[in-house]
Amino acid sequence: MTNEADERGWLLISASTAGGAGTLRVQVWRKLRSLGALYLQQSVCLLPARPEVVREVRRLADRIRHQGGTARVLSMAFTDPAEEQAVIAELNAARDAEYAEVLERLPELRQELADEQARGNATYAEVEESEADLDRFRTWLSKIAARDYFAAPGGQAARDAVEEAAAELAAFEEAALHAEAPESAPASASTPRSLRVVDQP
Repeated sequence: MTNEADERGWLLISASTAGGAGTLRVQVWRKLRSLGALYLQQSVCLLPARPEVVREVRRLADRIRHQGGTARVLSMAFTDPAEEQAVIAELNAARDAEYAEVLERLPELRQELADEQARGNATYAEVEESEADLDRFRTWLSKIAARDYFAAPGGQAARDAVEEAAAELAAFEEAALHAEAPESAPASASTPRSLRVVDQP
């Protein structure tokens, strides 16, 4: 089975922040983690050589060097397909663990919506708060997806769960709308003429 890693290869990244600014080590760690790097040993990690990854890694290497550290970025390819598949499996396992955390935390939002609706507390304030929570989940999910280079199996379940929560929030918002802004009854004979809309001659 051919995949993009076979065609484009991999990046082997070695980075040392010794001699750099005190905050450099944290900056490098955060950036490599955000890219989904697989650490082979301390200060040495591996990433698929996708164009966007190459750009980000080159920028990071420049930053490390400019701040007093050392960095080396090497292009490589696996000679053993089984070894490459093992690395891909490790990367997928790491993404699946992140997707699982989304699935673990998402029920709190859905339960809160159900509880508030059961209490008759479907209000705009609750809608706004829940929308902010849902946006955080979507942002979190998009960050994981950006480093999910090999379509980890857990991704679809996480995406489906977020969309189910969005549907529940939409229903909650509808309930809040009906509670706070019920539809007006049609004008009747008892309504003062001055408050009724009449056709102009």
